[in-house]
Amino acid sequence: QVQLVESGGGLVQAGGSLRLSCAASGSIFSINAMGWYRQTPGKQRDLVATITNGDKTTYADSVKGRFTISRDNTKNTVYLQMNSLKPEDTAVYYCYANINDGSGRTFRYWGQGTQVTVSS
Repeated sequence: QVQLVESGGGLVQAGGSLRLSCAASGSIFSINAMGWYRQTPGKQRDLVATITNGDKTTYADSVKGRFTISRDNTKNTVYLQMNSLKPEDTAVYYCYANINDGSGRTFRYWGQGTQVTVSS
């Protein structure tokens, strides 16, 4: 069994910063891509950022230059550093990881979600 546990959400004023963390544990042979999505009520879950196991990163246009995704493979953890936050960044943020459990199959696992609220 695999678990992803997120931390670091909260309330921050516009222009402030937050750092999200997401740690994977359990039956992990290898982790491929990891990343973050976000979702607001009544809307679909949107991709925020991804990072491959080769550290190639991609970002949504709305967060480029403000957010930075990184990972620590020794800790099976992905991070999202969010700077210059705007009220429109308010959402529940979900991490994911594409994990090979050693059987040769890769599955996507999700974190429980963490609320980020940016006040104006």
